[in-house]
Amino acid sequence: MNTPMHAARPTRALIADDERLLREQLRARLVEVWPELEIVAEAKNGAEAVRLTEAHHPDLVFLDIRMPGMSGVEAARAIAQLPTDDDTADAWRGCEIVFITAYDQYAIEAFEQGVVDYVLKPAERERLMVTVARIRKRLAQRDAGDSAGDIAGENIGGGAEPAPANMQLLLQTLAARMDPAKALRLRWIQATVGQSIQMIPVEEVLFFISDEKYTRVQTATLEALIRKPIKELIDELDANLFWQVHRSTLVNTKFIAGVSRDLRGRQLVSVKGHSEKLEVSRSFAGLFKGM
Repeated sequence: MNTPMHAARPTRALIADDERLLREQLRARLVEVWPELEIVAEAKNGAEAVRLTEAHHPDLVFLDIRMPGMSGVEAARAIAQLPTDDDTADAWRGCEIVFITAYDQYAIEAFEQGVVDYVLKPAERERLMVTVARIRKRLAQRDAGDSAGDIAGENIGGGAEPAPANMQLLLQTLAARMDPAKALRLRWIQATVGQSIQMIPVEEVLFFISDEKYTRVQTATLEALIRKPIKELIDELDANLFWQVHRSTLVNTKFIAGVSRDLRGRQLVSVKGHSEKLEVSRSFAGLFKGM
């Protein structure tokens, strides 16, 4: 029988904030309310947070929402694209995100939707205790493999693990509010089809699949190639319309016909208008818990 990952070792966390005193204050508060938590690294900016997350594989990352250079929101999107190992029970499956923020009404409203939690600056013991309780419950549910939630995910207050699609939508919303100039969504895909370039309406795309060099654009009538990776497409496509089901795959929710399992227990998405089935990696299996 597999032993839950967090029973074998302490929960590991990373703190990212460009202000040293606030990092120290949060660390001290965490020692008070979660003494067994192991702080494995501290970052001064978003880019460093991404590098350290990849190096240390923490279970939890505290991210200041506003940092110079790469913001906390941008770092969270990059962290979500870090490779995970879906083949072993004790593999790193990604991490929970807690945003650190001053009182920004738009941010608080978004966080209250329940997809992720937040800590207000300066971190207060009582509010941090609530955050810690929620995070510990989510981590325990994830390790036990019995987290509840329907296809759209459920509120954090109910104890369910947040659906990746909800996380993508939240990060997209926050990024747009922080920088309205980036709020415009991709409407057309300029792609190579044979020897010609075609303009493909985004709403007609069934799915995108990437390899190391190209991304395949699949519609009901044609297959095309572009040089834009999945991690860039995620930033430009409407997260309500396109869900990431694998590190290399985005699927148009309008064309999801159903979800089945193969003999190995892997989830496979059937797509309307195409015979190919798309594998759902373990990191994104929560999208279809109710199916």
